[in-house]
Formats: sequence, C-alpha cells, structure tokens
Amino acid sequence: MTSSRFVIAGGGLAAAKLAEALRANDFDGTVTLVSAEEHLPYERPPLSKEHLLGKKSLPDFTVDPSQWYRDHHIELMPGTTVTGLDRGTKTVALPDGTTLPYDKLALATGSRPRMLRLPGVDARGVHVLRTIEDSDALLAMFGEVQRLAVIGAGWIGLEVTAAARAAGVEVTVLEADSVPLRAALGTEMGEVFAGLHRAHGVDLRTDVKVSEITTADGRATGVLLDDGTRIEADAVLVAVGARPNIELAADAGLAVDGGVLVDESLATSDPDIVAVGDIAEQRHPVLGRRIRVEHWANALNQPAVAALTMLGRPAVYDRLPYFFTDQYDLGMEYTGYVSPEQRARVVVRGDLAGREFVAYWLDPNNRVLAGMNVNVWDVTDKIKELILSGRAVDPDTL
Repeated sequence: MTSSRFVIAGGGLAAAKLAEALRANDFDGTVTLVSAEEHLPYERPPLSKEHLLGKKSLPDFTVDPSQWYRDHHIELMPGTTVTGLDRGTKTVALPDGTTLPYDKLALATGSRPRMLRLPGVDARGVHVLRTIEDSDALLAMFGEVQRLAVIGAGWIGLEVTAAARAAGVEVTVLEADSVPLRAALGTEMGEVFAGLHRAHGVDLRTDVKVSEITTADGRATGVLLDDGTRIEADAVLVAVGARPNIELAADAGLAVDGGVLVDESLATSDPDIVAVGDIAEQRHPVLGRRIRVEHWANALNQPAVAALTMLGRPAVYDRLPYFFTDQYDLGMEYTGYVSPEQRARVVVRGDLAGREFVAYWLDPNNRVLAGMNVNVWDVTDKIKELILSGRAVDPDTL
C-alpha cells in the first residue's frame, strides 16, 4: 500500500486518532487530514468542563503536538472544509476549487450546534458551544456579566451552567421538557440533576417554551417565554442539541438516516469510505440495533477499528456506549444503551438523596441494559460485565 492515498475529512479527536491508528498499523502511504478549524485536533469535553473552570487551556487537551504530525508524515490542511465528494473519480473537492484524490476516505465531520429559529437569535451576547473559540467567548463572558439565560437543560447547557455558577454568575435555565435530561436518563435520574442545580442556586424552569430572545441595540437582554414571562439576562446560551454534519455524505449518495449508516466495521455503503464519531450511525453487533452516539468515547475508540477497515483487515466495533459528566461536586459515568422505545425500570443502589449511588436500567426480564455511577467509582467494569452477559439478575443483589 506504499502508493495509497488516505484522506481524513475532519479535524477533531476522531480524525487525530484515525491518523494515529493508521501509522500504528504500519500504513506508509499518504495521509492527509483536512480540518475546518485552524487548530490542531483537540478534545471537546473540556470546552464545557475544565476549560470553562479555568483549569485547562487548549494545549492541555490538544491530541498531538505539531511535531507528532511532522514526525509521522501526516499532511495537515487546517482551515479547510471538504466541500464535495465524488465517489466516481474518488476525489474530494476543496474550497479553492482544487480536488484531492483518495484511495480510502474517512469521514469524521462531527456535528454543529442546533439553532433555534427565534427573533434575536443572531444578536450579540447570544452564545453556542462547539469550538475552542466558543468556549473562550463563554469564559470571557463569565467575567463580564451578572446574569446568564441558558436555553436547554441537556449536557452542554448544564455543564456550562455549573461553570457559570462557579464563576458567580446568576443562571436561569429554560427547558421545554418536564425534567432535565429526560430523553437521556429518564424522569427519576433527570430529577437528580434538577435537584443538583437548584441546590447550587440555579433558577431551573421546566415545561417552558421560548418565543424570543429580547434585544436592545442589537445585544441580547434576556428571553421572552410564550406565556409572556420575561427573563432578564446579560447573555444567552443556546444549548438545544447538535446536528451531525452528514450533508457531504448525503450529497455523494452514501446511505444516511439520522447519521451516516455504517456496518460493524464502520464501513459506509461505499466500501472505500468509513465514518466515525458523531456522524456514524452503526449497526451495533452487541446491541442488535443501529445507534448513533454523540459522545467522546466513540471519537476516541472507533478510529482504531476504522483504520483496520481502511487497511482491508477484519475489525468490529463492539464497545458499549459510554459517557461522563462533571457538574459541581458530582461526577458521573454512564455505560450501556436504553432506546426510547424500550421499557426499562431503574433500580438504585446507594444514597440517591446524597447523590452517591449506582443506578441500573433493567428490561422486563431483569437483564441489565445500562448503568450509571454517581460519585461512586471503579464499577464501570462490573456494569459492562452485567450488560454483556445478557443474563437476568436478581435486583435485590445488585
């Protein structure tokens, strides 16, 4: 494969790890990494956690230094977005009108913040969080404002809220659902996070609908709800989820649904193209269903499998979904998967009120689907074992 050209479209953690894995598997052809951002690939979790708390700066969570790319002969094209994909000629188009040929292509295009169609959403002082520049802007804002309105009580919204409260900012969180994180964790566990934030002085309002971001002289002044309630604020964060960047794949005729459809080996409907990270909607060999998970662990771990697939070697991505959060004095890890249509009950072991417990999601046959440890550590392997065993458990002995 010495003459082969491999192209990676994307510049985040998944792209960097894919470049690492190709060289670790002795691929000595050309590897070109085309990144929309000007920075070297970096990890995103710190953007809403340690970086916002002033504990880490960009070099601390940059995946590899520039010297690594030079030493391993990785061609970097920063500040460049792949604008088109021609599977017939096996080329990708670049903004300057040139094309880049490939023998194998990896799509690691990530996702972008979902935006609301509201009056005032383009005003100054309205923030989203996806890039280091977004995180820098939020960190600077913490030192300048007294009141922040956060639209959306998902992971990003709540993590930014925790950082803002640590900086002494008054925060009002506005959530359309009846409880934070209900889609991810269900009502009972969502209430744990609701209680956590209220205990730290957050004005958390659920079952509300935002109709407008109010402005004065082009700057956000707060939020108007559909019942006429006005929330005064000096800045607004819109944190209502993300959209996977699948347009490049869709326009090229690859099979897509909510994401780019991939098989167990992370190959797309074109055997010369793989997809990893936020965009990959995989037929998961353990869970027996298609899933797409927008979490750090996929971006970290999928590239090792995708690299083998690009090299024509057998490989299967069978890791269970995993994610984590840190908010105030609460640390949490979640392992497994519960689909929205699955009937599952939650069994809690430990101190729920004290937020030090392990929660298990059980199906009607008492098989463990997922587990979440809150301020309890070294139990992830046990949770994985219970899920992978597929056997019924006695809930009283968990």
